[in-house]
Amino acid sequence: MSRIALKLKRNKSVLDALAKIDTNRQHHKLFSTNSQSGRLAGKVALITGAASGIGKAAAIRFIENGAKVLLADVQDHLGKSIANDLGPNAIFIHCDVANEQEITNAVDHAVTHYGRLDVMYNNVGIAGTLATTILDLELEGFDRAMAVNVRSMVAGIKHACRVMIPHQAGSIICTASTAAILGGIAPHDYAVSKAAVVGLVKSTAAELNQHGIRVNCISPHTLPTQLVVDGFKKLWGIDDEKKVAEMTHNAWEFKGATCEAADVAEAAVFLASDDAKYISGHNLVVDAGFTCFKRLNFSA
Repeated sequence: MSRIALKLKRNKSVLDALAKIDTNRQHHKLFSTNSQSGRLAGKVALITGAASGIGKAAAIRFIENGAKVLLADVQDHLGKSIANDLGPNAIFIHCDVANEQEITNAVDHAVTHYGRLDVMYNNVGIAGTLATTILDLELEGFDRAMAVNVRSMVAGIKHACRVMIPHQAGSIICTASTAAILGGIAPHDYAVSKAAVVGLVKSTAAELNQHGIRVNCISPHTLPTQLVVDGFKKLWGIDDEKKVAEMTHNAWEFKGATCEAADVAEAAVFLASDDAKYISGHNLVVDAGFTCFKRLNFSA
């Protein structure tokens, strides 16, 4: 008997909840594909960092597309308020992703409450030390960034696949960053942590494909989330959200559109849906081509 099976056996409540859907699993998969009520109808999703920013936008879009969503965050008051606003298909759970046991509890809660887990969206991230040079980088702060931005995603994948493997299906998504692709656009600890996320996704996708579990990540370009606003305030003393939004949107020009949290949420809906049934190990970059090229500004 595998280690995963042994752990499931010890957790009777989770195992019992999973057992209830053995005969209906195929029905749920067909329902989510064919339903007119949304691309994620019939699916259950757990989103970390769902009380603000990209996580909140994803929770909204997942609900709109018919999913049942467990919102996980450390911001209890805000998270509960958002879950309440989203209606009966949303519930909130306190979860500090730096603590593996709390991730375990969130996954188990999703299974116990909803009967299964179809989608795990590991979205939580921190800006890190915001050190402007390698000489200024404090390694204690570096370790903290790696714990939240990488270790938590390892734990998220580990415990999501623990309950997905028995049913040979599932979609796991992680939030990376364009900082993982192109050097010089973020502080070192943040960039290194996000590059590790891309590597983690490829490594785990290679293992979990044999279980029908897809693992992908999304790399957004800079957008005016609370994380970015707080970073601008610390680095440059700018705490005007409108000013930060203007600066981030001007960081890359794309005619007719700007990058918003909702755009990243739409990418997550796609990867979570059966429309992406053959996509795994992929880094979906949402940056209007920013990391693809540089212009050569020749002058006579």
